[in-house]
Order: sequence, then structure tokens, then C-alpha cells
Amino acid sequence: MAPSASSSDPTLEHLAHSVLQPGFEGTTAPDWVRRRVSEGLGSVVLFSRNIESIEQVARLTASLRAENPDLIVAIDEEAGDVTRLEAWTGSSRPGNLALGAVDDIDLTERVAHDIGRDLHAAGVSLNFAPSADVNSNPLNPVIGVRSFGSRTDLVSRHTAAWIRGLQSAGVAACAKHFPGHGDTVVDSHYGLPQIQGSAEEIALTALPPFIAATEAGVRAVMTAHLLAPAYDPDLPATLSPRILVDLLRGELGFDGLLVTDGIEMGAVTDRYGIDGATVRAVAGGVDAVCVGGESAGEETVDLLATALVKAVLDGTLPEERLAEASARVRHFAAWSGERSRAVTAAGGDFGVGPGVDISRSMGAGQGAGTAQSTGTGTGRITDTGSVTGSGTGRAAGTGRVTDIGLVAARRAVHVRHGAGTAALPLVGSPHVVELSPTMNLAVDGRTPWGVAQPLRDLRPGTTSIRLTEPELAHSTDLLEREALAPATGRALVVVVRDAARHRWMTDTLTRLLRSRPDALVVEMGVPSGDALGAAHLITHGATRVSGIAAAELLVGATG
Repeated sequence: MAPSASSSDPTLEHLAHSVLQPGFEGTTAPDWVRRRVSEGLGSVVLFSRNIESIEQVARLTASLRAENPDLIVAIDEEAGDVTRLEAWTGSSRPGNLALGAVDDIDLTERVAHDIGRDLHAAGVSLNFAPSADVNSNPLNPVIGVRSFGSRTDLVSRHTAAWIRGLQSAGVAACAKHFPGHGDTVVDSHYGLPQIQGSAEEIALTALPPFIAATEAGVRAVMTAHLLAPAYDPDLPATLSPRILVDLLRGELGFDGLLVTDGIEMGAVTDRYGIDGATVRAVAGGVDAVCVGGESAGEETVDLLATALVKAVLDGTLPEERLAEASARVRHFAAWSGERSRAVTAAGGDFGVGPGVDISRSMGAGQGAGTAQSTGTGTGRITDTGSVTGSGTGRAAGTGRVTDIGLVAARRAVHVRHGAGTAALPLVGSPHVVELSPTMNLAVDGRTPWGVAQPLRDLRPGTTSIRLTEPELAHSTDLLEREALAPATGRALVVVVRDAARHRWMTDTLTRLLRSRPDALVVEMGVPSGDALGAAHLITHGATRVSGIAAAELLVGATG
């Protein structure tokens, strides 16, 4: 029988706990978490299940740091579609694809700084963002709108700007998913993706954003659970010394903290088990093991700590490697803690970052086809997602008013007009049909999205229906009965999300447009190249604030 961590060498046990980053259940810290933190657990990770408000999270993190002042508190707050702080209301800031569509690095820096202010107020010291992945494959099932775009140069400059903005607010950034998850067609939550390019092609397309991240001062990089045969034909990047040590540390010169993506994901656990993947990751060069998205109990910490200790005792994992990983965690904790305290002492932040001009950040969109609301741009985002008249949005739970998210979302909406008479603004209250896909596990499925509710706030007579693939497959008349019939004599708005990746969605949209060619289409995922309907609005993301920006444009709201 394998020894438990609690019965092993106390030095090894301490080292093992120091490299784990577990999640937990509840909005207060369980006793076992506080005990483990006091005994040497180096980090914890927060998920939406741990969050009610900024103030509540601040109390939670303070209670944990009472056990260890240098504890790393991490979160996955990309904003946009992947939000933990605002999972229950939808994010008040657009995500990366929207920022890339605007292509104003000052705006990107300011949005990231705004996110950092909320995280700093909550006591978070490490944010697993931004995604530095170049979304070169439009069928990618797990990156998509989380990327700044499909061009390496654009992703590189916005990755750097996002990092500068976040870290100027006292929160450490983490560039992910090394060596780049953009050119994949498999979701690593369920299987092992593979990138097929040569080392030269990867170096030209996928690696530059990570180089830009390092030059911008990033101190943490998250690994990808994928196979890159050009570098290592056998081991996923998370477990590969060739990729983590030879490439990232050796060729690219990164000397900061290496963190795994969620170690319970199928890409690595299906082959190695969660404990085996943990040991191989640390042996391969990782410093911290993120776990707890799905496996959030004390028994998981026991299992992984025991596996690390046993691996040292049986020679699978050199003790020197475990000690090196632990030292990097401690060094990062000291650096991030010092940065956070300096921001607190400075009165809230280091400023919005070098070169940020708020007047330019809030100026008109760049490039043809960028749409924004006219007039003064008023229309306040309330905590429920409705629009009132002040032009600002309240970040959930902070008591602080911010308008940069709505500004960015407005600038990110692009409009393609179809043939015929002008379709905008809408006359009267429309019927809205939202086609809803199954989301990947990085996106909280409970997070509100869409255009129906923001339109209803602006036009109270708006009606809506949300349809899924299973519902449509099991009812032959559902589309006619719930989508087309209620829109008789009224405008029809069809909302899709990553339609190009879902055949059922494109087929349904085609059927609707065949019956109603005057319909307006809102795409809230990665856009395809085709203009659809009488007018085609592209929001570059499905966040709450993007829905509000689209609704304003549909009705011609001027505040």
C-alpha cells in the first residue's frame, strides 16, 4: 500500500503541498483548506462557485492569508465569455476577440487594468490570463473568442498590453496556453489535441505572443495539454521537458513560474491518471499544479501530495526538481505579494499603465465597418444587465463605477449590411430567436448571454425564445411554432454563437432566413466570412456587455 503524504517525510510533504494549487467548494474557506495553508500549501484557485461578491471574496482571501500571508490566490478571469467574478451576471467587459477587433492597445491595456482593480480589491494575486493563443483555426472548439485573433502580430501586441494593464493594478498575469492552443480541433478537457506544424512554423506563428508576454514582464506561463510532435512526439506539452525546459526556458529564456492547465483534464488524465499526470508534470519542468475545477475535495490534495512524495521516494521524481519547483512558487509568491502591497500603499494602483490616454481609449472605433452608438454614449449597465441612462457600468460587487467595458464593447461591434432597404434601426419591438450551443468547460454554462434581455430592457415589448440542438432535433414544428410564428408582422432578430462550428446552427439559420430574408442576424462568437440577413451584427463575443452594445445598435439608442 502506498504511503500517505501525512505519514511521509515532513520535508517532502511540505514540498509536495507547496506546488499544488487546489480549488475547493463554498464561499468561505473549509477547515481543511485553512489547515493545509497553515501547513505549507502554496496556492489556492478560486472558481465561480466560491464567489458571491467582491467584498465576500476579499473576506475569504483575508481569512486564508491569516494562515499564510504569502499565499498565492489564483483565478481564471479572462473577462468576456470566461469570467468567474461575474459568472452569475455576465461580464461587464468584452473578451479578447472584441479587443483584437478594435485593435487599440491603449483600450486593451485599460480594460485589463480595470479587471485587475477588481481582482486586487478581492485579494487575488494571480490571474490565469490572458490567452496568448493565436486562433489560426476557426473551428477551434476551446479557444475561439478567448483569443485576440488569428494574426500573430495582433495577438502579440494585445497580449503585451493586457499584461501591462493587469499588472499595473497589482495582480500578476499568466500567459497561456504554451506553446499555443490556437491551431487545434480537439477540446483538451476531453481529449488530446495535436498541433501539426513544423518547429519553424510554430516559432513563426504561435510562439511570438509568449515572447511578447515575457518582454512585457509576465512572471507566469500556463502550459497546454496538447501534443506538439515537432518538439516532442510522445509527451503532451505539460509533461514534456523538451517543450518546457529546452524550448520555453532554454530557447525563449523564461525563468518564471510554470503552471499547468487543470490537471484533471482528459488530455492528460485519460492516459496517466490525475496523480500520474501530476508527477510527470513536475518531473517535466512544471512548478505549480492547478487542480480543482472538477476535483475539489481534500482527498484530491491527499492523492496528489502522496503521489509526489512517493515519486521522490521511489526515484521517479528527483527531490531536487521538487525543491526547485517549490522555490519558484515561493519566489513568485514573494514577488506578487510585494507588488500587491505596493499597489495598496499607492492608493489603489500604479496608474493605468504607460502610454494610456483615456481620451483615445474612449474615442471612435478604428477601421471601416466598426460601429458604435451615436450621441454621448449613455446607457448604464446595472448589476442585472439592464441599461439605464448614465453611460457607465458597475463592476459586480465593487461599488465602483466603470464605463470602459461598455466603451470597448460598443467599439467592437461590426455591421455588414445586406441588399435592399436599410434594416436599422428596428421599428417596434422584435421577436428574438437565440440559438444556443453547448459550451466548453472553460465557460460557465450558467453565465447569462445574448441580446434578448438587453433588447427587452430597451423595448419592453420584445419577445424571445432560446433553442438548442436537442430541442430542434426532437420537434419538427418547433422552429415554425416558436421562432417564425411569433415574428409575424414584426422584426425578427436571430442570435447565433459560433455558428461556423455548429452545422445544426448554420442549417437552422439558413431555414430562418429562407422564410425571413429581412431578419437581422447577430453573431456572438467567431464570425464567418459571409454577410447574413438584412443586417449582420458581429459582437466578437457573447458577454453581457456585448449584448447590450448590440441591442443599442439595433434600436438606434443614443442614451
